[in-house]
Amino acid sequence: VIGGFGIANTVSKTVMEPYITLPIILAGVIAAIAWNLFTWWKGIPSSSSHTLIGGFAGAAIMAHGFEAIQLSIILKIAAFIFLAPLIGMVVAFGFTLLVLYICRRAHPHTAEVWFKKLQLVSSALFSIGHGLNDSQKVMGIIAAAMVAGQSEGLGMGINSIDDLPDWVAFSCFTAISLGTMSGGWKIVKTMGTKITKVTPLEGVIAETAGAFTLYLTEYLKIPVSTTHTITGAIIGVGATKRLWGGWWGLSAVRWGVTKSLMTAWVLTIPVSALLAAGIYCIVSLF
Repeated sequence: VIGGFGIANTVSKTVMEPYITLPIILAGVIAAIAWNLFTWWKGIPSSSSHTLIGGFAGAAIMAHGFEAIQLSIILKIAAFIFLAPLIGMVVAFGFTLLVLYICRRAHPHTAEVWFKKLQLVSSALFSIGHGLNDSQKVMGIIAAAMVAGQSEGLGMGINSIDDLPDWVAFSCFTAISLGTMSGGWKIVKTMGTKITKVTPLEGVIAETAGAFTLYLTEYLKIPVSTTHTITGAIIGVGATKRLWGGWWGLSAVRWGVTKSLMTAWVLTIPVSALLAAGIYCIVSLF
């Protein structure tokens, strides 16, 4: 695997190892699930990775104070709330202009047929990036739990993420595949129609740009949001439409929807942290 599970390693180090306990991890995971279900219900493509990290950190802060977290890692991850979609947007914008120039003499019907076929390839590339990136975030949390289990003398513990059993990786890969197959159609509708209408050509470019961004951040070992990345790429594609209709053609993007998405992105880490802090207070009573 690219990076040797570097993203999982980054996530597991969000909280300082001496302060990691199973109740902290439990509270963080419950908070992450709650926020993910709420945003899914509202049709908002939020970040599961930032939810997990916010929950993990929030529970640790409630238990031990701010000294329990690795602030530099959290700030780097938070910065990519804005950088990941920006990279995806710029790459998609450039790809779109390049492809339109190359295909400028192609017959529209023929081009659409080919791009429908190419979308199978681009979606596969993006899906691989999604699996590599998002599955590792859960692996990082599981690794942290197993390290905590080792220090508490429980069975199946490990000393570091390098000792993570293969079954953990395969379980995470399988779970994320099943979750993707099971639906989430409200979010699919938001991504496919509400930001800007996406044609096969634009879908190929957005998915390719999103995959490129995910592979880059995987190499840098930085956990980013797949949803943030593809949203930025879709905006980049939309920015090339009606170039005469507004500054850089951005009038083709529905900014009311985009602002709502960005608000949810910014709120994800602090809201998850607060939820996890409250849940930890309840868990610690038992």
